Amino acid sequence: MSDSNEQLNVLVVGAGAAGLAAARRLQSLGHHVEIFEARDDVGGQVVTFDVGGEPLECFYHHLFTNDVTAVRFFEELGLGDRLQWYEPLNAHFVKDHAYPFTTPLDLLRFDAVPFIGRIRLGLSSLWLRRKSDWTPYEDITAREYLIRAVGKEAFDAFWGPLLKGKFSDYSDDIGMAWLQWKIRLRFGSRGGRFGLKEILGYPNGSFRPIYERLANDIRSNGGKIYLNERVESVVTENNCVKGISSGGNFYPADRVLLTTPNPVTKRLVPVLPSEYVEVLDRVQYQWASCLVLALDRPLTEYYWLSIADSLPFVACVEHTNLVPKERYDGNHIVYLSNYVPPGHPLLEMDAGEALKNFESGIRRLNPEFDISWVRDAWLFSDPAGQPVITTNYSNSIPSIETGVSGLTLANTTQIYPEDRGQNYSFRLGERAAEVIDERN
Repeated sequence: MSDSNEQLNVLVVGAGAAGLAAARRLQSLGHHVEIFEARDDVGGQVVTFDVGGEPLECFYHHLFTNDVTAVRFFEELGLGDRLQWYEPLNAHFVKDHAYPFTTPLDLLRFDAVPFIGRIRLGLSSLWLRRKSDWTPYEDITAREYLIRAVGKEAFDAFWGPLLKGKFSDYSDDIGMAWLQWKIRLRFGSRGGRFGLKEILGYPNGSFRPIYERLANDIRSNGGKIYLNERVESVVTENNCVKGISSGGNFYPADRVLLTTPNPVTKRLVPVLPSEYVEVLDRVQYQWASCLVLALDRPLTEYYWLSIADSLPFVACVEHTNLVPKERYDGNHIVYLSNYVPPGHPLLEMDAGEALKNFESGIRRLNPEFDISWVRDAWLFSDPAGQPVITTNYSNSIPSIETGVSGLTLANTTQIYPEDRGQNYSFRLGERAAEVIDERN
C-alpha cells in the first residue's frame, strides 16, 4: 500500500484477465475491491462452453513458453501441475496445398515461392527475432518493410495474406513494430531437440479453472464479484469519480478501473477529457469470429493452419491435434477463425449459416470432408477482438490514468508492441492496480 496507508474502495468493471489480475493485486496492496461483470461468468474473452462434458474456450487459446506472467499465475494459484506443454504441428495453406511449418527446415521445402525467396524469408525472420528494440520499426508499415526484405512474390505467398486475413482493409497500414515483436515472441517459444520446435501450453480442464480460482481467491479475501451486472455509467462530480451506476443502483467508490473497449469506455464516461477521447478514437477494432466444429474425425493433421488462399476464414485451428480428443468425449474440435470489420455479413449469421458459407473452403483443406462429419457447431464473435495496430501506434495508446480523477483504464489497446493475449492482460491489470495504489 502507498505511504498514506489509506484503504481504497475500488470498483472494477470487467471480470476478464485484466480485471481479475488488477483486483488480486489491489487486495495484496491492502485495498477493497468489487468487480462488475455483464456476463454470467468470469473470464472475459476467455469464456468457455462445454463440449462432451469438458469446458472449451469460445475462442482458441494457448500459452507460449515466454508468457511468464500467465505461467506465474498458474503457479501462484496452485494450478501449475495443470499446465501441459506440447509440440504442435503447424502449416501454411497456399495454392491449395498445406506446407508444414514446424521447424525452420520446413521453410526450405516451401516451394510456393522460388528458392531465393525462401532464403530471404528465413533470413529476415532470423534477423527480426534477434532484434530486442522494436522502436526503429515504428514508422514503417509491415507491407513496405517486408516487400523490401523478402520480395513481392514471397510477401504475396506468406506475409501478405496473413496481414490481410487479420486486418482486412487495414492490412497495408499495419505497423512493422507490432509484427517484429510478434515474430520475436513467437520464435522465442521454442524447445525440443536443438530448440527448433515450437512449444505451446494448454491446461488440463481448459483455462476456466484459473479464472475460477482467481475469482474465489478474490472473494475469500473480502472482495465481491457481481455477475450479470451491466454497468450503465461511471458517476462523476467536478471531474472526480464518485462511483458507478448499475442495474439502477448506485455503488460508491474511491477509484474505478475500467477494462472495457474504447467505445464502451466513452459511453460509460461521457465527461472524459476531449484530448483523451481523441486518443481513444485513434484505434479501430476488428471483430473476432470463430466457428467451432465438433467433428467425428480429424479434418487435418495440423494444429495451426494459417490460410494464405482466398478462403472464407483466415485460420484453421484444430484443437484436438494439440490435446487429446478423449477430453471431449471423442469429438475432434476445429476452430475456423476470422477477423472482420463491423457490418460484415458473417456477423449476422448463425452457426448453421456460417458452416454452409464455409463448407467449400473446408473442403479445400480436406477434399473428403462431408457435412455428415459435423456433430455440432457453434459461432462466437467479439466486437473488440483485435485492435488495429498501425504505424506509430505508441501515439494511439491511452494512458492508464484517464484525466478524470480516480478513473483508470486497462484494455487491449494498451498492450504494445505485444499482441493482445492473456499473459499481457494479466500484466496490464497488475500494472493498473499499482498505478491506482501509487496515486493514493
